Amino acid sequence: MVRFWDASALVPLLVEEATTSLMRERYARDEELAVWWATEVECISAIARQSRTTALDPNAVLAGFTRLARLADVWTEMAPAPAIRETAIRLLRTHDLRAAGALQLAAAFAASEGRPSTLTFVSLDAR
Repeated sequence: MVRFWDASALVPLLVEEATTSLMRERYARDEELAVWWATEVECISAIARQSRTTALDPNAVLAGFTRLARLADVWTEMAPAPAIRETAIRLLRTHDLRAAGALQLAAAFAASEGRPSTLTFVSLDAR
């Protein structure tokens, strides 16, 4: 089964966080994962931010970047497309979302081929 993973759910797979065990269990059940095209950038941003604001040591940062590179080699990435942009715009007009969140949801919608009930969206983002 393919699941669409938000960066918020992937980061705990990359660096140790409170939800790391939960996300590892979830990831172990997935045959494939799909992401949007900027997920790698979002994950790098999250790790870099943690390295500046918490006690995340340089070895953990390097390990996180290495894990990310391995994941990026095997995930399915939804590339930017006019239909994804149009869906994101529609989502922004009707829901309290930020631009990146709307683009991510629009990419998941595209990955589901317009049938969102057929694709699980894995996220730790409360918004």
